[in-house]
Amino acid sequence: MKIAILSRNARLYSTRRLIEAARERGHVARALDPLRCYMRIAPGSFEMHSGGKRLHGFDAVIPRIGASITFYGTAVVRQFEKMGAYTPNDADAILRARDKLRALQMLAAEGVDLPTTVFGDNPEDSADLLAMLGEPPHVLKLNEGAQGQGVLLAEKRSASLGMIEAFRALYANFIVQEFIREANGADLRCFVVGERVVAAMQRQAPEGDFRANLHRGGSASAVELDAAERELALRATRVLGLGISGVDLLRSARGPLVLEVNSSPGLEGIEAATGVDIAGAIVEYIAAAVARRAVPTASRQRGA
Repeated sequence: MKIAILSRNARLYSTRRLIEAARERGHVARALDPLRCYMRIAPGSFEMHSGGKRLHGFDAVIPRIGASITFYGTAVVRQFEKMGAYTPNDADAILRARDKLRALQMLAAEGVDLPTTVFGDNPEDSADLLAMLGEPPHVLKLNEGAQGQGVLLAEKRSASLGMIEAFRALYANFIVQEFIREANGADLRCFVVGERVVAAMQRQAPEGDFRANLHRGGSASAVELDAAERELALRATRVLGLGISGVDLLRSARGPLVLEVNSSPGLEGIEAATGVDIAGAIVEYIAAAVARRAVPTASRQRGA
């Protein structure tokens, strides 16, 4: 199997691990910078080049598309799809997950439990918007933030109004959510591959912060999920149409809640915390999917 890993930096831990895992299993793997890929689109014809050379023959593509290159990166993923390559997370699924508001709307429509969320545009509506949410503290999040960036906690109503005003002055899209105090600055990262949660860790925010992201100084340890948490992570992944995801959950008084679903979850922290070969699980899942796709074609050829 020939695999392309779309990543801006081949030296990143997640990219290196995926390449290693693929090669250990006898596959050909190559990292491609999506911003160096360019496309030719014509009726019934899709072509991709990078560095002056044509890219072809890839059986599968693993997207590692960062938030800052979502538009171009998903266009590259879509082009590979049109060229016949399999991907566990297609372009549309990445876009659904990357847009926090859209993802929450889709999850809520399917009855997935999550923190109550409000969204509005006009400054004149801010007071009523917060009244719809309830008493502070409130959590404000940029709609396309990542790794805890653009996430703020407002302890008082006046602070919530001030932060909303500041975000609007920057023409930023953001949501406001209830603060789950009983989570105590911890969340659960569930790594989903296909129909399995292959690993899970608990992340704890550093002293004085409420964001448990490892990039912001949080700590991590392996954790055992209960049946409800496991099923919620799988369900959220299915709703957004992802094959691979990192689902962040909060333990609340009313049960587990989906905080966010990531389409390009990092491997470093969770592999270190759990000791699980997640990169290997991803490659094996993709190899099985590519093999299943090949069966109908082979059957048709034998019957011809």
